[in-house]
Amino acid sequence: MTETVALVTGATRGTGRGIAVQLGAAGATVYCTGRTTRQQRSEIDRAETIEESAELVTAAGGTGIAVRTDHLVPEQVKALVERIDSEQGRLDVLVNDIWGADHLWSWDTPVWEHDLDKGLRLLRLALDTHLITSHHALPLLIRRPGGLVVEVTDGTAGFNATRYRNSIFYDLAKTAVSRLAFAQSHELRPHGAAAVSITPGFLRSEMMLDNFGVTEENWRDAVAHSPAFAISETPAYVGRAVAALAADPDRMRWSGSSVSSGELAKEYGFTDVDGSRPDVWRWIEEVEEGGKDADPADYR
Repeated sequence: MTETVALVTGATRGTGRGIAVQLGAAGATVYCTGRTTRQQRSEIDRAETIEESAELVTAAGGTGIAVRTDHLVPEQVKALVERIDSEQGRLDVLVNDIWGADHLWSWDTPVWEHDLDKGLRLLRLALDTHLITSHHALPLLIRRPGGLVVEVTDGTAGFNATRYRNSIFYDLAKTAVSRLAFAQSHELRPHGAAAVSITPGFLRSEMMLDNFGVTEENWRDAVAHSPAFAISETPAYVGRAVAALAADPDRMRWSGSSVSSGELAKEYGFTDVDGSRPDVWRWIEEVEEGGKDADPADYR
C-alpha cells in the first residue's frame, strides 16, 4: 500500500485515529482531518489533535498530513480535495468517520422531550458532513478504478434494523450512515469502486477510557461496572479492518455490505493489539439478549 493515498475524516481521535494509523502502518499517505488542532479546539473541547494523529501515522510507517477541515463547510472540503489532487493526483481510500456529536444527544429521551436544536445539529454532523465530503471527494476517487469508501457507524445494518438505539436522533444517524454506504456502492460500482459500512465494537477510545476512569494499561478495572467492557477493543482493531479491506484486491465483494471489525478479523486473520479478536456484537446477541451463560474470553 505504499502508493495508496487515503483521506480519513474525523481522524482527531478514536476510530478515525485508529484507522489513520493502521493505514499508515501499511505504508499509505494519509490526510487526517478534523476540527481540533494544537492552536484551536472544537466544541468537543478535548486535547487530542489532528497533528498528533498525523505524527502517529508517520511513526507507524506511512506519511501523515494534518489538514484542519470543518466538513460542514463545503468550501473547506472542496479546498481539501483540491489540495490532495494537487499534491498526490489521486485518492484511493475515503473514510467518512465524522461524528463529534456525543454531547448532543440524551439517552432514552423521547423526541418530544429531547432538545431539538441539539438533535438536528447531531444529524447535520453525522450525515451532512459525510454527504458533503463524498460529493467533493468521489470525483477524484473514481478517476482510477479500485477505490474504496468506508462509512463508519455504530452497529451493523442488521443489528440496528431490529433495535432502538437509545434516541431517535442517534438511531437515525447511525442507521442512515449504513444506508449511505449501500447507496454509494450502487453509484460507485460502474467506476470499479467499492463502498462499505463498518462498525467497531465496544471501543476503548480516549473518551471512553476517560468516562470509565481508566487507562489503556488498566482498562480491565472497568469491567466491574460494565461486563461488556470485557469484550472491548482498541481503535487499532477497526483500523486493521479498514487496512485489510484496502489491501484486498477482491474488495468489491464487500461493496454495499455492513460489517463489524470482529467479522473482518475472522475473514482476514488480523487481531487486536493484544492478539485477541473481540466480537461484542455477538456477545450482546447471545449473552446480554439471549441469556447464554458464557465466559467473556470466548468472545475475544
